[in-house]
Amino acid sequence: MDFLAYFKDEKTCLKWFEGIRFRNGDYCPHCGHTKINRFADGKRYRCAKCRVDFTIKTKTIFGDSKTPIQKWLMAIYLLSIHKKGISSIQLSKEIGVQQRTAWFMDMRIRKAMKQGKGQLFGTIELDETYVGGEEKNKHANKRTKHAQGRSTLTKSVVMGSLQRGGNMKAKVLDDVKMRTIEQQIIENVKIGSKLYTDDFLSYSRIGKLFPHEVVAHGKKQYVRGDVHSNSIESFWAIFKRGYKGTYHHMSKKHLQRYVDEFVYRFNGRFIPFPDLFTDLVERVSENGMLNYKTLTA
Repeated sequence: MDFLAYFKDEKTCLKWFEGIRFRNGDYCPHCGHTKINRFADGKRYRCAKCRVDFTIKTKTIFGDSKTPIQKWLMAIYLLSIHKKGISSIQLSKEIGVQQRTAWFMDMRIRKAMKQGKGQLFGTIELDETYVGGEEKNKHANKRTKHAQGRSTLTKSVVMGSLQRGGNMKAKVLDDVKMRTIEQQIIENVKIGSKLYTDDFLSYSRIGKLFPHEVVAHGKKQYVRGDVHSNSIESFWAIFKRGYKGTYHHMSKKHLQRYVDEFVYRFNGRFIPFPDLFTDLVERVSENGMLNYKTLTA
């Protein structure tokens, strides 16, 4: 109710977003010049150098969308607060747009949630999860042999790294080979960090670079003092509940965007919501356009 009371009309939303986009001073999104002229309608601008007209949405993920910015802010709000996500069908009902439009809005907001390139440091829990339908739930003639367990024949694999008490990073991988796993660890974790994993074979050599301890899940061992991977498994539990209960299906093509969404909300769990919402809107203004043709190609 407070959110709707504050963003009560389109004019208020445009003015607020202008303050976010030009928080470091005016600039032209086409040439970068720092002097712009405002039209009397409050919706358009003209660069004093290149003389090109633009709106507050130009070269943001809003693009040249005809959807009111008030509905965009509502969509960002809803995607930020729902711990297990919100489907495009439900979002379309909440903000009053077509399902196709809501899906497109969802995907563009997820683009702004993309993970950064920083490394984690400290005590790091590592684990991977598999996304896709279980073979036992398929008709007998549609089942794939040898696709159970950690097989990637019919499933996509997501590897995660969680800094205890800190942030999470997760990425969709093509396979779970030792070299692939090691490359992800080296990219995402600073040397000197302590690694905790299960007894999956692909982690067996990483102890040459990092202090590494293992809990033997194969022997029903899940905790050994401080050594466990329960925290990252709790993240996977939320992710899987979003997958099964909200989205029901995540295509391999767009899976990384869904992963980014869950990681963004998880990493913002200690941030007051107004600050988290403002951060996401700032990302929206910096992440460039994403047109429908590119998204569905």
